[in-house]
Amino acid sequence: MRKSLAITGAALFALLPLSACGESDGLTTVKVNEVTHSVFYAPMYLADSLGYFEEEGLKIELTNGGGADNVMASVLSGDSDIGFCGPEAAIYVQLGGAKDVPTVFGQLTKRDGSFLVSRKAEPDFKWTDIKGKEILAGRKGGVPAMTFEYVLKENGFTAADINLNFDVQFNLMTGAFESGTADYCTMFEPTASEYQAAGKGYIVAAVGEAGGVVPYTGYIAKRSWLDKNEDTARGFLRAILKAVRYAQEEDAETIATHLYKQFPSTSYNSITTSIKSYQKIDSWFTDMVMPEESFNRLQDIIESAGELPSRADFSKIVDNSYAKDVYEKLK
Repeated sequence: MRKSLAITGAALFALLPLSACGESDGLTTVKVNEVTHSVFYAPMYLADSLGYFEEEGLKIELTNGGGADNVMASVLSGDSDIGFCGPEAAIYVQLGGAKDVPTVFGQLTKRDGSFLVSRKAEPDFKWTDIKGKEILAGRKGGVPAMTFEYVLKENGFTAADINLNFDVQFNLMTGAFESGTADYCTMFEPTASEYQAAGKGYIVAAVGEAGGVVPYTGYIAKRSWLDKNEDTARGFLRAILKAVRYAQEEDAETIATHLYKQFPSTSYNSITTSIKSYQKIDSWFTDMVMPEESFNRLQDIIESAGELPSRADFSKIVDNSYAKDVYEKLK
């Protein structure tokens, strides 16, 4: 299948432990592979910094997959317990006939977290300004690229108007942009703010604000793992739900002090700016439950991009029972 995932040889990037690993401290280690490391996912990092994971008896071992296909490959191979990426990865696997279907059991982000960066300042930017321009938008078939393409179509663009470059891997896009490829590039925070602060580019639009509510990134595990680790899954979500509440209610400056160690090469000001940007566009699901209508909208986006051979069954991919149970008890 065109979107089949290569389990062997999946590129797993640098280990980014949220907590120390391999110690006999009575905590249960959960291996999580994330699609990329971004302030967009602040609640997950806050859950560790604020001690919420430890309160649940958990220790998180975090790795960076550098793309949803690599994340899903890590989950399917058993290298990771939980994958953190777009639900489209689970859709492709389910449509491919997998027996132990990867299941979305918690949805963190509810819109695209990328920002459109231009080579020049465009204070009066309009979406029509990019007609005919080359844009680095991500891997073909990935949600970042498909959501961006959908936003363009919603703004009246036809296929002839759109010039998206799909040739550069997601984790290499910013380097390619800096070296001279394309007129625009979509970037997550804090990279976008860092680029702007360094005078390398200018943020002209929030893709998520234009794209509306889409189940963008969530927590996915094999059904067999969930069945054997229900308490761990609930504890994991409980810790993140507490952190979501904190991220929605606390000021960006305070949140930045808890995230600084997660982004050692990023300035405190850039982290603060990033948090404000994500708070402004209402980035996170308060209850971590994926609405079926949002799931269907995601499929509309994938279908519009010509990447969906048939529609997937919501009930076979999404299990909201964990998030619903934890959220109700936390209330």
